[in-house]
Amino acid sequence: MANDQNDATARRDESLADPVAGRTGWDEVDARAVDTVRLLAADAVQKVGNGHPGTAMSLAPLAYLLFQNVMRHDPGDDRWLGRDRFVLSCGHSSLTLYIQLYLAGYGLELSDLQAYRTWGSATPGHPEHRHTPGVEITTGPLGQGLASAVGMAMAARRERGLLDPDAEAGTSPFDHHVYVIASDGDMMEGVTGEAASLAGHQELGDLIVFYDSNHISIEDDTDISFSEDVPARYAAYGWHVQTVDWTRTGRYVEDVDVLLAATRAARQETGRPSLIMLRTVIGWPAPTKQDSGKAHGSALGEDEVAATKRLLGFDPEEHFIVEEDVLGRTREAADRGRQVHAEWDERFAAWRTANPERAVLLDRLREQRLPDGWADVLPTFPPDAKGMATRAASGEVLTALAPVLPELWGGSADLAGSNITTMVGQPSFVPTDRQTKDWKGGPYGRTLHFGIREHAMGAILNGIALQGLTRPYGGTFLTFSDYMRPAVRLAALMRLPVTYVWTHDSIGLGEDGPTHQPVEHLAALRAIPGLDVVRPADANETTACWRTVLEHRDRPAGLVLSRQNLPVLDRDSGEFAPAREAARGGYVLAEAPGGATPDVILIATGSEVHLALEARTLLAAGGLAVRVVSMPCREWFAAQPQDYQDQVLPLDVRARVSVEAAIGQGWREMVGDAGRIVSLEHYGASADYQRLYTEFGITPQAVAAAARDSILDTRRAPRPGGHQQTSTPTTGGTGDLSRSDT
Repeated sequence: MANDQNDATARRDESLADPVAGRTGWDEVDARAVDTVRLLAADAVQKVGNGHPGTAMSLAPLAYLLFQNVMRHDPGDDRWLGRDRFVLSCGHSSLTLYIQLYLAGYGLELSDLQAYRTWGSATPGHPEHRHTPGVEITTGPLGQGLASAVGMAMAARRERGLLDPDAEAGTSPFDHHVYVIASDGDMMEGVTGEAASLAGHQELGDLIVFYDSNHISIEDDTDISFSEDVPARYAAYGWHVQTVDWTRTGRYVEDVDVLLAATRAARQETGRPSLIMLRTVIGWPAPTKQDSGKAHGSALGEDEVAATKRLLGFDPEEHFIVEEDVLGRTREAADRGRQVHAEWDERFAAWRTANPERAVLLDRLREQRLPDGWADVLPTFPPDAKGMATRAASGEVLTALAPVLPELWGGSADLAGSNITTMVGQPSFVPTDRQTKDWKGGPYGRTLHFGIREHAMGAILNGIALQGLTRPYGGTFLTFSDYMRPAVRLAALMRLPVTYVWTHDSIGLGEDGPTHQPVEHLAALRAIPGLDVVRPADANETTACWRTVLEHRDRPAGLVLSRQNLPVLDRDSGEFAPAREAARGGYVLAEAPGGATPDVILIATGSEVHLALEARTLLAAGGLAVRVVSMPCREWFAAQPQDYQDQVLPLDVRARVSVEAAIGQGWREMVGDAGRIVSLEHYGASADYQRLYTEFGITPQAVAAAARDSILDTRRAPRPGGHQQTSTPTTGGTGDLSRSDT
């Protein structure tokens, strides 16, 4: 609730310099509004007893400037296509954003600030996408916001290329800027270095980053760990760099006019991304805790908050003070937003009239709707005993989809030839003067080249998806998904339709050895809630899985693909179920002869499905009825109705064996107490993949033996935890490994 101004406490202490903002057009009400922001931050953290007040206090002038004077936005429509994007990379300072959303009229109320960091509030500790109106991205893990903003800027250029490629710079309704506030911590995180390097290479002129250099982190003065010249580093990346220092005179003076001039210069620089380093004092003007770690990550304390209010001319006995004239001034942002939006609508309508076919495309993209008949182009692969790698099948799927899904685009972290992520014949996304002999393209191209930057690739894919109109994918080896994990987790948290193409999925990659052979990765990735981990068994399952992934719009998925060739099953022979059943996540691939009740069920994923089929033949020769279940995606299977799951895995068939060339963690719940787990509980070795599977006991014979053991166990008393068929190295080297059954 707003309060009337108290004349007795309305003047700042004379020791504080007033902001310099005459050329910006600020008056006393604007200055009062900025001080109001500082105190709302202090009060909100003090009320809940924890949080990060200092940065929100010192960045109050910058945040106010952006939301009131710089950015094109409409508080009445936070999904407006023509808006500028704002990314608070230092998400711990969430009040920097929340207070501006409240003041500008995005729907937050003062009560929401009072409920900061409490159960069910619209103001959680870190900004959360889709939770609070006006929040573009979930941030908190430092560096991810800035790196994702690079993806937003890349996607904006791709979208312009799809919808309005011939318009002069700055004239298209799809032109906008991406603004980022980043901290010292963001600059220390390696992911921002990777992303900033790529942003400079890509000449992303619509990306503007404000680096709040306050020299304070949780461990207090950053000089203890951080002394590099950040502007020089970014200049070397190819960025346009400026510095605004509010401490340069020896007295702390918030020169907003200089900051605005730097922002305008950054907007005029269209050929490079821009970094504006803003030197601030964290927690200013808190009298004893400014410029200290105590202002960074904890409440200031009642006495300090009260003293700060006195300095700024506010009643120290009142809390969450917002005066009527201040709120009236800041809510003018809504009127300006409506006006700018209306002017944009006129340009947008003219564009629609002049570009009817592209307008149809835009409407479909905004609805995230796939075009009619799109799946008709998907390839079907003929039976082939010699087979093909699922990574190769994936590449053919991508190439087939290129003409019908212009929104689908992506590439690899310098592994295009290995991941097979390049749509054949599609141009590269790269500045024209940076084409190479092998890679031709231009600024509106489609094939992404992330370089050897898996950390940044993951975050950039998130930014592309958040931009809203396109569907990105990115590839690397499965073992290097570890580099991407923080961004993958955020994609799952935000429910973004990002696709990861993770190839070289097991010891099947062979000679590169244990550093490149994933062992624990499938289990680790399956532990991420909301991520679909998809490991198809042959080329036609790969097609079906790609189709299913693209039909989902509310989650990320990782396609886990083989390096080695896998037989392409004859789906028309009557022996095997149709590959389209892979969309269920798990299905009966091969039934027991004559439809008999199975004596044992073999459950396998990816390349191990073929081992299970061979084991079925061995067991059938001994008179056993065997069902083989292909389980390309456990997450999809778990989402099926329970009666379907029970049809595939009948409760009365306790003899079960899982087969996967990875650790067995997570399979016990599916095979039960009498089941056996054929897995790999150690690292791999350097040799051809056939030798590795044999040496490590992941063979049809081992699966058949595990099946017989499981059948025997069904006749014994239940054993809590069950049994596991595994292999254990006998030496510390990469050879002389033998199998032991436990």
